[in-house]
Amino acid sequence: MHAWPASEVPALPGKGRDLRIHDTATDGLITLDPGPVARIYVCGITPYDATHIGHAATYNAFDLVQRVWLDTKRQVHYVQNVTDVDDPLLERAERDAIDWVALAEKETALFREDMTALRMLPPRHYIGAVEAIPGIVPLVERLRDSGAAYELEGDIYFSVESDPDFGKVSRLDAATMRLLSAERGGDPDRTGKKNPLDPMLWMAAREGEPSWDGGSLGRGRPGWHIECVAIALDHLGMGFDVQGGGSDLAFPHHEMGASHAQALTGEFPMAKAYVHAGMVALHGEKMSKSKGNLVFVSRLRRDGVDPAAIRLALLAHHYRADWEWTDQVLQDAVARLDRWRAAVSRPDGPPAEALVEEIREALANDLDAPTALAAVDRWAALQQERGGTDEGAPGVVSRAVDALLGVAL
Repeated sequence: MHAWPASEVPALPGKGRDLRIHDTATDGLITLDPGPVARIYVCGITPYDATHIGHAATYNAFDLVQRVWLDTKRQVHYVQNVTDVDDPLLERAERDAIDWVALAEKETALFREDMTALRMLPPRHYIGAVEAIPGIVPLVERLRDSGAAYELEGDIYFSVESDPDFGKVSRLDAATMRLLSAERGGDPDRTGKKNPLDPMLWMAAREGEPSWDGGSLGRGRPGWHIECVAIALDHLGMGFDVQGGGSDLAFPHHEMGASHAQALTGEFPMAKAYVHAGMVALHGEKMSKSKGNLVFVSRLRRDGVDPAAIRLALLAHHYRADWEWTDQVLQDAVARLDRWRAAVSRPDGPPAEALVEEIREALANDLDAPTALAAVDRWAALQQERGGTDEGAPGVVSRAVDALLGVAL
């Protein structure tokens, strides 16, 4: 599977700061110090519907992580998956009387278009669940053969008790885990499981559903969590720098994935930091495909909204915050984009070197994009009020906003 094209990231004078970011597993800020190549895995979409603002907010957060790292003169090895076979996808395809493969391809293509328009930096490896199956099967076999997994009516389940560090990602109690498991794709009430929280690794073939050769596992398809584990271990290895996604992935997805990887390798942790973006609401409820209360990026673009304004709307909220999309949020972003573009269109302006450092400092401090935006607002206001004599300043500001915030002026 191929990703989307990369937009050029302007080089800035000087060097950015190391990133301090909130780690869910420790519930605190940690300073990341990757080597020359920073490694990040961000969980991708299940392509049964178009990209909505909640998705865009999540990918925007991890795009900022990459931009901070690039500004420290590091390379970035970014990996993202596509869950191109899963129950919601199959159910939507059946509802709409469309081939599930065609549906997945259509929505994945639209996702790429949206990411390109929003200037999100693409992953180096963009891997679908289906293409990962040959690598998933031997991992499930290893877990089963080691006693970390077991069979139940042809399905293979992971035993959470096989990982002594289970629970260290989300830090939730068992009752909360059970509740969230039921809400988020698990089956805690299935009879015969050793532990209600045990997640499925391999689903035996069901009549009328796609299946693949699972070797000694029999025909079937992979569970959700092992998909990401197989892709991450293959392309990044253990102990990579950031595992990212929305806050609703902390449990069960990232918790289970960490335990899978730790049981497979005997190493801890799977990732140095578990970083989670907040949820975006519409009309008082979290935006979700199941509820249908969505604002689609592609629809906004078709309505003539500049993608740079969409991105500014996302950046106006701290990545960890839960917030609500409204018409006013978009109007404010459009007005801000107009002010910034007017400010950098002049031949000269107030000195900009201090502004670049303010943006760097804000982003290095747990991706504080709202503070970075406020700094640019102040420079643009000075430009509007009295201008300046620095001929290079508008160009410096334009390049910094592009490189660090991903907004093309």
